[in-house]
Order: sequence, then structure tokens, then C-alpha cells
Amino acid sequence: MRKVFTILGVFLMLVSCQEINRTPKPDNLIAEDKMVEVLTELSLLHGARSYNKTLMEEKGVNAYPYLTKKYGIDSTQLAQSNEYYAQNYKQYEKIYERVKERLEALMAEYDSIREVEEKIKDSLRENSESDTLDTLIRREFRRDTSGLLEPDPRLPMPVSKSRVQR
Repeated sequence: MRKVFTILGVFLMLVSCQEINRTPKPDNLIAEDKMVEVLTELSLLHGARSYNKTLMEEKGVNAYPYLTKKYGIDSTQLAQSNEYYAQNYKQYEKIYERVKERLEALMAEYDSIREVEEKIKDSLRENSESDTLDTLIRREFRRDTSGLLEPDPRLPMPVSKSRVQR
């Protein structure tokens, strides 16, 4: 019985000695809507960086200076706001759910644009195959009785008539 009281006493001491320091709400807290935009952009920038880091470095794109300039915030404000929202789990979860929804919407939009571009490329490829035959016909010349080359009358006249001999 004595062991149980000792263990219980140690446990109560450990639990009661725990000090929880919550970050106070910063004066320059980034609003939730703006935080969603910033975190969405940050996710895109980190994705681009992990996809092609050398290209990002060559272009001189650095995520945090870009974000601070675009959204008119400073890095301290971003860090403090992120820390504050992270300690308020429910609020932070809602923010990240909205970020996830925006990223999924962007992905769907880009996929539809890519499909349209592929259709255009395919149609251009099909048209270019049929155009080669038209090009051959346009360049076809026939000989008249005088021995000079004359353009085919079925085709439009060239822009400069001085180049065509009659």
C-alpha cells in the first residue's frame, strides 16, 4: 500500500509542477484569411523548391522574402502568428483544412488547363500532318507552252507579281 501512495505522490508532483506557457495573442497577428493565403503560397513555393531547387536558386526565388513582400508582412509577424495559431489547435486545424481545399482546387484547375493544352497540341499535330499535303500542292508549278514556269491557276497569286514571269 505504501508503494501505491509513493507512486501516486510522485505522479501528482510531476503533474502539478508542469507549467504551461501559452503565447499571448500578438498585436500584429495575421488574420485567418490572410494566413490561409500565405500558407497556401508557402506550400506551393516549397513544392516548387523540392521539385527543382537549382532552377529556383538560378532565378533567385527565396520563399520567405517573396512572401513578406507579396503580403506586406515581416518574418517575425509570420513566425509569431504561426506560433499563436499552432497553440490553438482547433483554429490551426481549420486554417490548414482551408489551405488543403485551396491546393486541391488549384490542382484541379491546373489539370483542366493541362488537358485543354494537350487537346490543342493534338489537334495542331493532326492539322500539321494534313497541311504538309496542302503545302506540296501550293508549291506545284506547271509548264506552259512557252517553256516558262507559271503558277497553278487553282492557287492564289503570289504577293509580288514582279517575281512571276508570264
